[in-house]
Amino acid sequence: MPKNRRGILIGGGLVVAAAIACFSLGLFDFFAFTKLEDKAYADFYALVGSGQVQSASFSGDRILFVSDGIKYRTDNPDSPTLKEYLLLNGVKVEEEKDAASIISLLLDILFYAFFFGIVLVAFRKFISPNTFRVMRNTGIRFSDVVGMDALKKDMTQVMEILKSPESYAAKGIRAPKGILLEGAPGNGKTLFAKALAGEAKVNFIPAKATDFESMFMAIGPMKVKLLFHKARRRAPCIVFIDEFDGIGTRRNYSGSAIETENTRIVTALLNELDGFEPTKGILVLAATNSVKALDEALIRPGRFDARVSVPYPDYEARKKLVAMYCAGKSRSADCTDELLANKFDSFSCAKIESVLNRAALIASQEGRGSFTMNDIAAACRQAG
Repeated sequence: MPKNRRGILIGGGLVVAAAIACFSLGLFDFFAFTKLEDKAYADFYALVGSGQVQSASFSGDRILFVSDGIKYRTDNPDSPTLKEYLLLNGVKVEEEKDAASIISLLLDILFYAFFFGIVLVAFRKFISPNTFRVMRNTGIRFSDVVGMDALKKDMTQVMEILKSPESYAAKGIRAPKGILLEGAPGNGKTLFAKALAGEAKVNFIPAKATDFESMFMAIGPMKVKLLFHKARRRAPCIVFIDEFDGIGTRRNYSGSAIETENTRIVTALLNELDGFEPTKGILVLAATNSVKALDEALIRPGRFDARVSVPYPDYEARKKLVAMYCAGKSRSADCTDELLANKFDSFSCAKIESVLNRAALIASQEGRGSFTMNDIAAACRQAG
């Protein structure tokens, strides 16, 4: 903003502030009525009774009145019957707020503006339209996901239905509303969901259980509605809810605040899952480590039509993971892909990466350029 324009705005603001201050403090009245003639209250009262007062204005501890075209002022006794007496005698009465009343009113306005401003900021923070980010391109394909070949094959037709639900609906085939991904943590459920959206070339809306938590009641269900409202506007799309057991647990009517909020969230989810048609091109992927904890009504067929298990990587997948995670790391000749794949039997994808990283760190701490199987063994012990 140019300096001269900024100066004009600042100067104008100061003039307005000064005008408000003068009005609040009654300075305008002071200058306007300093030369008025004072009348005793008894005389004023007598003039009213004789019909010689045309108008009167109450201003703080003063009464400003007009008698036969001349302005006077007198004391204000603050009598509860005076106004009625004036009106009965045909006097036009006005009441001006004194400085204290105006300042009190301004302070009240400022307080309510501040209070509602805080409420608005808090509301926007907890239920902002940007709470759930829409990813138009995840940048991940099935080729970036190691293993899960059977799962990829099963999802191929789901992708085709998601991209053109109307053509399949004409054949009497509806797209699944939801698919439940179950399995131990660290095996790539989130990565697979992103890859599915990337392969289908549809929008992707990620969410997790903590996104629906709030210190205020009823915010969780409102966020559920916001999520699905956004999904309908961005269809076709995939909605991915991670840590699903954090919000979809069995409803408990014990009456506690936490249980009541959880019940409301589950009910909102049920309503939303029933509220959109399969032909709308919305697929809900929910990842969980504990299916048994989920509300049975939530995961019944018609809402979540399929349960897909995301297993630990098999031998071939572990070899590929070792090769991928060892890229950029130096290892001894005995640390072959095959040997490490056998060593990492029943390890999750995340644990394999962590162990290899820890082994390289141990070797670096001891001043060695390459890690060995002894380092792998030490890293496995630390990983538990």
